[in-house]
Amino acid sequence: MIVFRLAKGVFCQDLSGKGAELAGGRWNSKGTALVYTGMSRALCTTEIAVHTPLGNIPDDYFLVSIELPSKAPILKLDEKKLPKDWKSFPHPHSTQLIGDKFVKDLKHLILQVPSVIVQGEFNYLINPKHPLSQKIKIIKKEQFQFDARLFVK
Repeated sequence: MIVFRLAKGVFCQDLSGKGAELAGGRWNSKGTALVYTGMSRALCTTEIAVHTPLGNIPDDYFLVSIELPSKAPILKLDEKKLPKDWKSFPHPHSTQLIGDKFVKDLKHLILQVPSVIVQGEFNYLINPKHPLSQKIKIIKKEQFQFDARLFVK
């Protein structure tokens, strides 16, 4: 399976989950490393756009194509079984607990979660502490320019 990630140039080869560990996110608390990826280039673009203030066009980004091991264990979350507040903004603690447990359990390399931003699409969260994380390969990095129309006021 190929997944995608948009990252600043300095971090485009980093699959340690350190950024998410420092900041926390919808699916992890501060202190829990997790690598956020998307099923498509478009989803990754949309994710960056919703987290960037209007008027600021992100620069120095790279689109990273990542190959996951073919037999990697995936935990797929059913949207109907998620907490009622899972789409809330700011993100709720309830979803962070799900991701934190996923990382600690070490049963699966990948956590498939529904996108809040694009219905019907999925984000793939990678547990960098899972033994199979060593088999993940970055297969392509390419400079990425955002369309300014996504960020105009």
